[in-house]
Amino acid sequence: MTPRPSRLGYAAAATIAALALSGCVANNTAATANNTITVDSSAEECAVSAAEAASGNLIFSVTNSGDQVTEFYLLADDGLRIVGEVENIGPGISRDLVVLAQPGDYFTICKPGMIGEGIGKAAFTVTDSGEDLSFSGDIAEQVDAANANYKSYVKDQIENLVVGTEDFAAAYIAGDDDTARALYAPTRVFWERVETVAESFGDLDPRMDLREADLEDGQEWTGWHAIEKDLWPADAEAGFEAYDQSKREALASQLVADTNTLYNNVQDLEFTLDQQTNGAIGLLDEVASGKVTGEEEFWSHTDLWDFQANIDGARVLYEGVRDILIEKDADLATTLDAEFDQLQTLLDAQKEGDGFRLYTELSTSEIRAFSDQVNALAEPLSRLTAVLVL
Repeated sequence: MTPRPSRLGYAAAATIAALALSGCVANNTAATANNTITVDSSAEECAVSAAEAASGNLIFSVTNSGDQVTEFYLLADDGLRIVGEVENIGPGISRDLVVLAQPGDYFTICKPGMIGEGIGKAAFTVTDSGEDLSFSGDIAEQVDAANANYKSYVKDQIENLVVGTEDFAAAYIAGDDDTARALYAPTRVFWERVETVAESFGDLDPRMDLREADLEDGQEWTGWHAIEKDLWPADAEAGFEAYDQSKREALASQLVADTNTLYNNVQDLEFTLDQQTNGAIGLLDEVASGKVTGEEEFWSHTDLWDFQANIDGARVLYEGVRDILIEKDADLATTLDAEFDQLQTLLDAQKEGDGFRLYTELSTSEIRAFSDQVNALAEPLSRLTAVLVL
């Protein structure tokens, strides 16, 4: 997961409190004159150029004027669900978030350092422009098909995650650590393929996928990585004690319960075109921020399983809209095909049997090659939403 020890607020009460954060600055209350809204993300502020815009295609042009990598989020009216996000914006860099915004109430927030609850959380209103936001003709049918197909894909991945997690938890509780270790990475791929969808459900993501390095003071550590440390304690700090049976049962039971909550949450999900394309971008951001650095699976070093799963998910999203893209920008489709293929070639070279080499077995040059190719794919992929929905 992207380093986010506490999702952008855990409850409605937290939403209200967050408005009073020291980094919060008032937005310009004037409506944006066009569909572009600028965001200045610094160490202290998340300055959004307008607090209101008319429904339709909106571009949040986010500039990082701070000294840490930052993120920007557009949240739903509950302050928890993510409508759109753009991550991994380096100092001095600008990136765009393009969304097809429906009328309603939202929140904007930045997260410099990509940890903590974020700063500058502020209300953002989308008024009804009267514009018909639906597509028409053949494009509409293609969009509807892509949205429906992706919905089926997400449900299938989560169904597999439920089954795999139950098997993994049973082995862990029973003390069959060899089986639990063997199930760990192959089960997590179902999570990683749809990670950006899973992350949209507020505090469910940190309960299931939080890394120890991202814990805040006093925060309870649960989920996959807490169990991972117990199963692979070789790199644990001096004095680390294996979990007792009571803790094993509590962690495993909570993981199964949270996975079933996720399953229930995705049953009625519907997707839009911009959510799909931004999801592909988000999954590649997940690779850049955690997998290619070897930070995600700190104890098991099974990062390449996650890497492949994120790319699988991003490619499914891309392939779902590729025919539409060809009609709008065939050259971009050709470029994305080539960059995805090149990245897959690098991953294929690291396969061993049904899995991958451990991250710690990679050479510096192999890691650099992955990083360079992720960057090569990120640039054209970042243009996908704008080409399709603007």
